[in-house]
Amino acid sequence: MKSAANKSRHVTRGNVLDDLGFSPEQAAALKFKAQLYQAILKYSEKYSQKELQLILGEPQPRVSELLNGKIANKSIDKMLYYAGRLGIETRAKFVQAHKEVVEKELATAKIEEGYAAAQRGELIDADEVRSRMTARKRDFASR
Repeated sequence: MKSAANKSRHVTRGNVLDDLGFSPEQAAALKFKAQLYQAILKYSEKYSQKELQLILGEPQPRVSELLNGKIANKSIDKMLYYAGRLGIETRAKFVQAHKEVVEKELATAKIEEGYAAAQRGELIDADEVRSRMTARKRDFASR
């Protein structure tokens, strides 16, 4: 048995998908897929595999894979299809929880824009860059 001194220590940022190195967009898709899968499992419990074959229109091996968590090869579209076949109404919640990611992308674009302008021999002052970034933010916010 490991002593307290030998115990491995892992600092978490509070989100296992972040800890595993997934990008915010990958993490959002995986979280959605996991929540969808949980709903499918919940509403599948009352049916036998044979009944699920008929409901989902899938052969027994695919139903077994689904019930045993082998969903890596299942697309979100396929999972939504299963949910629909089970009579599950899906609802999505959209919240901008990672605004810092957007700000980081904007900052990176600002740097790249200045670098590209310098390569073209254009001189862009800080006010011009700020003006362009403000316009970009406004365009992004209006989408």
